[in-house]
Amino acid sequence: MTAAQTALEGLATSISQASWFAAVGEPMLEAERAEAWACLSGLGWPALAIEPVVDWPSVERLANGPDWDTAWWDTEETLRRSLMAEAEVKWGREETLAALTHTVQKTSDVVHGAAAIAAARAGIADANLSRVAAGAATQSCHQAAVAILAGGAAEHPFRIKFRLFVAGRFPLGPIGGSFRVF
Repeated sequence: MTAAQTALEGLATSISQASWFAAVGEPMLEAERAEAWACLSGLGWPALAIEPVVDWPSVERLANGPDWDTAWWDTEETLRRSLMAEAEVKWGREETLAALTHTVQKTSDVVHGAAAIAAARAGIADANLSRVAAGAATQSCHQAAVAILAGGAAEHPFRIKFRLFVAGRFPLGPIGGSFRVF
């Protein structure tokens, strides 16, 4: 195990013990709302309202709709690239990439099944929709790993977003003028 992989051991434990998608559709707790707001604030989007998504058909409608705010993706990607550069300075390119690859593979193995099961329990048999959910969770794990490798504190927005997933939520992002969380 490389030093960078060792730095991600806590994240790896969270990945294997998470309640992936277990709370989707349930009312949001105040602590979850606070985490969502902290994530938004950390990314420079504090004015958005947090709006729960109630069911998988609503997720599908939102995912296929035209109201996605692409500036959110740009904000996250700019931050991810900056953190990646910092991580590569700290750990070296090869070690950083090896640690991230290991983390993403571990995540992918866990979240795809969890998303499919959560959707199936709600009567949804759409493999594409569960792949979208699993892909978002995997991306969040990657972002959190990059933040950790770059030295990002526990309150870094990528780590907060990851915690929402670990708590069983699916933060979709800004859609139609509000931050949607399933």
